[in-house]
Amino acid sequence: MVYIPHTAEERRQMLEAIGVADVEDLFVDVPEQYRFPSLNLPPSRSEMEIMGELQKLAETNLNANRTPTFLGAGAYRHWVPSVVDYVISRGEFATAYTPYQAEISQGTLQAIFEYQSLICDLTAMEVANASHYDGATATAEAVIHAYNIFRKKRRKILIAPTVHPHYRAVVRTYTQGMDLEIIGDETLETSISDLVAQVDSETACVIVQSPNFLGQLESLDGLTEAIRERDSRTLLVVVTNPISLGLLKPPGDYGADIVVGEGQPLGLGLNFGGPYLGFYTTRMKYVRQMAGRLVGKTTDVEGKVGYVMTLTTREQPIRRDKATSNICSNQGLMALAATVYLSTLGKQGLRQLAELNYHKAHYAAQKINDLPGFAVPSAQPFFNEFIVHCPMPVAQLNQVLLEGEFDNTPILGGYDLSQDYPELANRMLVAVTEMNTQAEIDLFVIALAAFGDQQGGTR
Repeated sequence: MVYIPHTAEERRQMLEAIGVADVEDLFVDVPEQYRFPSLNLPPSRSEMEIMGELQKLAETNLNANRTPTFLGAGAYRHWVPSVVDYVISRGEFATAYTPYQAEISQGTLQAIFEYQSLICDLTAMEVANASHYDGATATAEAVIHAYNIFRKKRRKILIAPTVHPHYRAVVRTYTQGMDLEIIGDETLETSISDLVAQVDSETACVIVQSPNFLGQLESLDGLTEAIRERDSRTLLVVVTNPISLGLLKPPGDYGADIVVGEGQPLGLGLNFGGPYLGFYTTRMKYVRQMAGRLVGKTTDVEGKVGYVMTLTTREQPIRRDKATSNICSNQGLMALAATVYLSTLGKQGLRQLAELNYHKAHYAAQKINDLPGFAVPSAQPFFNEFIVHCPMPVAQLNQVLLEGEFDNTPILGGYDLSQDYPELANRMLVAVTEMNTQAEIDLFVIALAAFGDQQGGTR
């Protein structure tokens, strides 16, 4: 944003217009001792000098796009085509707000409609909203959605321990005071079949993740049928990585009732942790209890195609104080970015991207598994993340990797799973995407090999 300072004469005219003598008069309501604290600022400098200083400060940060990065756990380093930033930076999109006035919002409404259509295609579901803040809040809204579908009469929520730990925490935060029984994730030993065994007539939904937080692919074919055998109405909620759907069977094809996830991989970049995008889809029969807005396509009196806000049944503009969702202003700009990204890749491009993630991750896993002192469990297939059993605490290993002792190159290692699963001490969750070159992977392997040698590791 360009900063254009006001002249002294302009400030004088503004003060005169509002009837005060000087700027200090604007602060008379603030107690005097708090008005103008001493900031001990350094002497003023020119713009050129300040920009040089800021550049030096910025260069002390690691750049994830230039640093070998193997950290995922819900936020992933993917290539973002330049067209994404170009389109979302256009003024008509960057300044757009909620498109309540369809007459002047056709471009924004069409973009949202296209986003909904693409997300439905991706997940094989019937309807998508636009949208939620992130994958965690989308998961929490799925619980509230199921709760409302059963008219608040079912209060049991079953959630797998391999659902993202942050998502599970947000679910519990969102539903405080709702008297829900959220169970199933007390121990990592709980399997999906164990969850199904707990389904009864009090259960609103079962929540699983695929690929799960540990990167593993669990077979979900027949899961809906198994749940319905226990109770014919219990809903299945699936959390998923959208990139994986370029290669894997979409949740709608194995009977999911609600599919949610984090849209960050769809052209948003890492963005220092946000803003992100929670995508949300469901079956048409549940649409009236779904949070968020829904844009539809219609024709006007002249027969021309038009786009309108079709459904906002739970939002504050409609329900006011009786609204059952806090989703009003959404991540519309992020939804637009995902739309441009998916449109740019196309069906074949998304499949190729998913294959690159899959094969590069398996190349890395094989190389690491061959190292003395390290092991990659092979009991379950995985997509682009996998567990590595290390010969030392992961936090310690990651610190040395980051210091760049090997080839003078800092490496951002994997996620320390002991932070969320104490039973997984010395386990690292490694993520590999299309951005990880073979040279990066090989350097990572060489660096890990040195640790195995130092620890005298054996299989």
